Amino acid sequence: MTEAELLQLLAHGEDSRRQFKRDATNADSLAAELVAFANSGGGQLFLGVADDGSVAGLDATAVRRLNQLLGNAATQNVRPSVHPQTENVMTTQGIVIVVDVPDGIAKPYVDHQGRIWVKQGADKRHVTSREELQRMFQRSGLVRADRVPVAGATSADLDDKAFQGYFTRRYGQSDEYAELAGLPLDQVLHNIGLGDGRELNLSGVVLFGRNTQRWFPAFLVAAVAFPGTKLADNRYLDTENIYGTLPELFRGSLAFIKRNLHHVQRGRGFNTPGELEIPEGALVELLVNALVHRDYFTSAPIRIFVFADRVEIINPGDLPDSLSLEEIRQGKVNRRNPTLAEHAFHLLPYRGLGTGITRALEEWPRITFVDEPGGNQFKAVCQRPAPEWESATDQVTPQVTPQVTPQVTPEVGRLLAMLDGEMGRADLQIVLGLRDLVNFRDAYLRPALAAGFIEMTIPDKPNSRRQKYRLTDHGRLALQSLSKKPPTP
Repeated sequence: MTEAELLQLLAHGEDSRRQFKRDATNADSLAAELVAFANSGGGQLFLGVADDGSVAGLDATAVRRLNQLLGNAATQNVRPSVHPQTENVMTTQGIVIVVDVPDGIAKPYVDHQGRIWVKQGADKRHVTSREELQRMFQRSGLVRADRVPVAGATSADLDDKAFQGYFTRRYGQSDEYAELAGLPLDQVLHNIGLGDGRELNLSGVVLFGRNTQRWFPAFLVAAVAFPGTKLADNRYLDTENIYGTLPELFRGSLAFIKRNLHHVQRGRGFNTPGELEIPEGALVELLVNALVHRDYFTSAPIRIFVFADRVEIINPGDLPDSLSLEEIRQGKVNRRNPTLAEHAFHLLPYRGLGTGITRALEEWPRITFVDEPGGNQFKAVCQRPAPEWESATDQVTPQVTPQVTPQVTPEVGRLLAMLDGEMGRADLQIVLGLRDLVNFRDAYLRPALAAGFIEMTIPDKPNSRRQKYRLTDHGRLALQSLSKKPPTP
């Protein structure tokens, strides 16, 4: 490295990959810097540089002393040892030691006192959170969340029917079936990786537990459908907390998304059955990916948001260190929960080959992925197509007020005209002469709710069997404007 190249690096200032030190005299302090870099992707330590990036320089005696101190810190004050590379760069002010610390392959690294340090911007911080420690051990392969025993959960907490059906389907034709079937249940669970012989592990509970949320209250799917495009909207069209085992979460989540998406003709005849606006195959792949590969050390639900223009599936846990967004698009895989994935292969539409993301993109290319390490989450965003009936608004009279005109379709106009007081869904379908629930919901009810023309009588329980609908002030204004529409010539 030349002096000019060094000065160019220093001009960028300190960040999570560059740290400046005028001098160092304490091995423990130097070890903390090495540990932080090794735990956080690696970086460079510049000795002989002031905090503001100006070169202070070192003489030959200081260079010998610092090299000795650095060697001692790397081998005696860091566990496991790290192996930094150094380069002495001559400048007009003196020598600068550039210390290259590689990203560690045996994380987490600790200092002489057993403390774990990581980089936080240009500084470092001490890791104390249990969840963060667990994630670091998970990334290093020292512990897997799906194999952690669940205190107090025994084979008595299994859904016997679900487990026995799975066990017979998977092992019934194998040579080991007779041997396994003759063992005590706890031993069987231990042999197939769902327990330790006394207690169920996380995989056993989330796959076959009779009351999964008793043990893991946060392991659910929280789903909301919004009428607009903003998360801050205080209105919703549909909401549900989905509970149960992994297969139940999958079925409930897919059902929620499907009932809140449109079924479209895609240019086919009126009497042909509609297709889901986003291909179901793509949604299946994304849901399975979220359920199987989420971070189970993080006590947070998977979230599903259905907006007017997109569907977001957000699962706890950013991508593992060894994966990038481009790599997952190409099919590279790093199983965070290998035991769970092994059994999910036989319970969900999951293959475990790393091809789920690529298949989803093939079915629906309008998917973007967002990795958020800072928020410890991964997001899949599916863009929805523009509604095929969007042009129907052109049929509405221009005499309706500008605030109402763009939103009143002929279907919504009919609904407003027939809504008398408070009426339930079935009554509305009868007076409108509609037998097709999907058509009524997608073309009449939801557009009217989204536009604020009607409201629910029980908004906190949108799926209540006692739910009814009534006109709002905005809806009465729209109806009044429509009633003044001149006859068609």
